[in-house]
Amino acid sequence: MKYQDCIGPAQAPDETAGGGMRLADANINPRTGLATDYLNHFNEAIMLLELLPACPDCIGDFLAWRPMTYREHFAASRFKGRDLAIAAYEDADPALRERLGTVVGTMTAVLLATREAMGEEMSSAAIGVVATLAATSLKPLVARAGAVINGEADDNDPITPQAMVDGLMKRLSA
Repeated sequence: MKYQDCIGPAQAPDETAGGGMRLADANINPRTGLATDYLNHFNEAIMLLELLPACPDCIGDFLAWRPMTYREHFAASRFKGRDLAIAAYEDADPALRERLGTVVGTMTAVLLATREAMGEEMSSAAIGVVATLAATSLKPLVARAGAVINGEADDNDPITPQAMVDGLMKRLSA
């Protein structure tokens, strides 16, 4: 399905900005005004986590990861439609931005807790275990964030940052 097929009342089919670029042409969902490109920021951290069990020397790369807001991500990116992405985000439904913010807050909390745990003296084997648990916990959250961005999220199952971190830490101590 293309974004053009999902155009709803939130965005007009011919809505343009930033030099006449259409939302769908910039990979921004016209229905929600959000772009999945933001999730690349989290996917990079997950890829580093998945690399750590085999290459614990790469921990510095993971520890260097820093959270970025939606606006910060696009402002710093080379994404062709970055100005349009920021403008569309500003125009997006505040409730939708809040839902995305909750999922992003949860992913950020997991990544920061993982980074903090790895910042302590930890064996390579322990780093691998923590990294694998964190990556496994983050993947469904990235999928949920994608669902919010694409207007397909189920609001009946909210995941709070504290609940996610608590569950991850409980699995680590088991």
